[in-house]
Amino acid sequence: MNILILGSGGREHTFAWKIAQSNQCENLYVAPGNAGTAQIATNLPFGYNDFEKIGNFVLENEIGMVVVGPEEPLVKGVVDYFKADKKLRRIRIIGPDSNGAQLEGSKDFSKDFMLKYGIPTAASQTFVKGQLDKANAYLETVKGTFVLKADGLAAGKGVIITDELAEAKNSMREMLEESKFGEAGNKVLVEEFLKGIELSVFVLSDGKNYVILPEAKDYKRIGEGDTGLNTGGMGAVSPVPFADEAFMKKVEELVVKPTLAGLQAEKIHYVGFIFIGLMNDNGEPKVIEYNVRMGDPETEVVLPRIKTDLVRLLKAAADGKLDKITLKINPKSAVTSVVVAGGYPEDYKKGAKMTIPESGNDTLIFHAGTTNNENGDIVTNGGRVMALTGMARSTAAAIRKSQSLARKIKYSGKYYRKDIGQDILKILSSDSN
Repeated sequence: MNILILGSGGREHTFAWKIAQSNQCENLYVAPGNAGTAQIATNLPFGYNDFEKIGNFVLENEIGMVVVGPEEPLVKGVVDYFKADKKLRRIRIIGPDSNGAQLEGSKDFSKDFMLKYGIPTAASQTFVKGQLDKANAYLETVKGTFVLKADGLAAGKGVIITDELAEAKNSMREMLEESKFGEAGNKVLVEEFLKGIELSVFVLSDGKNYVILPEAKDYKRIGEGDTGLNTGGMGAVSPVPFADEAFMKKVEELVVKPTLAGLQAEKIHYVGFIFIGLMNDNGEPKVIEYNVRMGDPETEVVLPRIKTDLVRLLKAAADGKLDKITLKINPKSAVTSVVVAGGYPEDYKKGAKMTIPESGNDTLIFHAGTTNNENGDIVTNGGRVMALTGMARSTAAAIRKSQSLARKIKYSGKYYRKDIGQDILKILSSDSN
């Protein structure tokens, strides 16, 4: 089967790496891809939002499956585009249509969905342009930490968490009146602050059946000790020790099953990944948010732990046959550390020439913001540059492998967090005492 992956980040390189291992994959393409995907697939000269070029390429090159990596083309309706075309509708495409993609595309929609179907989540209020005074009056009633969320897509940066009322009011003004996040901030949710430990649970659905993939914990803040600005993600760990069998059973019964039942009740035939951002609040799961695709950098620790042929798994999802699949998981721990460009998540430079070590036993290098310059050198081309994954029998050993790779990558302005996974080690240590 010929397969096309849409996207250009670390998530898509990881998908390409895993899909290329399948004997069911004949020719592999990525649009537009990066310097890493170029080593194992054919990169294409068009973007993931160019539906017409995607459709034409699929038909001209006998593509049998399209795997959609990022959320933006899903929210914009790439699946709807395929389903509306007589020739394209027979192609397997992994991802929800625009109705299903509202789970991520609109925080307001997803919050209403959770409340309607009894899915545990934080209380919230929504405010729109022209309601700044009303929003500020509400903020004055909030006790404790303020959580502000832009309603639409904001590249993982549309969430403000602060203990300061003045900062919360300023952020509200920037979003509602100064369009800090563009149209994404035309609506702003003010949410109850959830206490506990955060994690991500990933579900693959065929519209009726589902499989739960390995869980992960990611690290959003730029600074060590979870300080500083939010980013797209600075690292990830899987498995997560506080997501034990009893907790995951609660997640399945209280979150996964009602979510899929709710989608079916809304007549949304959801084929693809559901990323559930959760808070473990004293052993009780509460949903922070949904995403309608795999996370990044969580993909870089989740997919390496899946032993089942990924093409077989995705094919079963597209064909409505996930109930025929037994998911096999590698018991090893996986840890990824993300190296970023200096200045990220604010202004940063591109084009720095890179020196990259060889990957070794149970060490994996996934490109994110990279490209090849005119001389064929690999250079930086984004804020998050690479995800370096280590696998081992213990989390501590996986951390050492991941961090060692991060140290060995060389380019001007490199930065990475050196505390990825250290909180997990503390939990493991306290559990063993």
